[in-house]
Amino acid sequence: MTLPHPRTGVPFESPVPAGVGWPGDPAVPETAVAVNPRQVAKLAATVADIDGLDAVVSVCRACPRLVAWREEVAVAKRRAFASEPYWGRPITGWGSPRPKILVLGLAPAAHGGNRTGRVFTGDRSGDQLFAALYRAGLVNQPTSVDAADGLSTNDIRIVAAVRCAPPGNAPTPDERSTCEPWLTREWELIAPSVRVIVTLGGFGWQSALRLLADDLPAPAKPKFGHGVVVELPSGRQLIGCYHPSQQNMFTGRLTPAMLDDVFTDAKRRAGLPG
Repeated sequence: MTLPHPRTGVPFESPVPAGVGWPGDPAVPETAVAVNPRQVAKLAATVADIDGLDAVVSVCRACPRLVAWREEVAVAKRRAFASEPYWGRPITGWGSPRPKILVLGLAPAAHGGNRTGRVFTGDRSGDQLFAALYRAGLVNQPTSVDAADGLSTNDIRIVAAVRCAPPGNAPTPDERSTCEPWLTREWELIAPSVRVIVTLGGFGWQSALRLLADDLPAPAKPKFGHGVVVELPSGRQLIGCYHPSQQNMFTGRLTPAMLDDVFTDAKRRAGLPG
């Protein structure tokens, strides 16, 4: 069964096959598909640029539980989105291939990125995140609705440590480890330009610490906290931020003003104007 994309009107199956015209799809039908951890590591090591990495990430099938879940959600859907096609595939990084600021989160939402095909797009967390990025002058619009909505940036890149929506928003340690080569390779490709890393939540913080293992001040690993700043020997800076989840925002653990403080600070530390 095909359904029309909510913006373009083009019909798609759920999940969306590679190379059929979904907005921003980096893959083609011939894109290599990793089906186990060894293949993930091999493909990640051989891609030469961000476009190539995005393509192989977007068709990965290496974690059976995550593949089954993301595709089940794409077929069952949420009632509010029953008339839409769901992307139902892994979510790539989004933004500049030469960012000054890297924003690192946990994983796509089942009815957010897993539906829209873009990280932090189409859910409450994304609403809060992109509104804050807009107020900081880091994106061109305050909303992130779908992959064809015109959102753009010259300065940031947003990635998830785990690229598929996990049941209960909780990937297993094995799933995290299987997916990690994608993040490691993405970091290798963008690191020369990155000055600031903002992590959303403790999971993102731990993922960043593994990425930055050779660039951490000794001896103890820094602890996560909102607004915590770690000055790295390379000159980069790591900033902790509570995740902009619906629960955190509803309870007041995180407020829009607190988000603004983090991204205004990140912008300043990255040396960006304004």
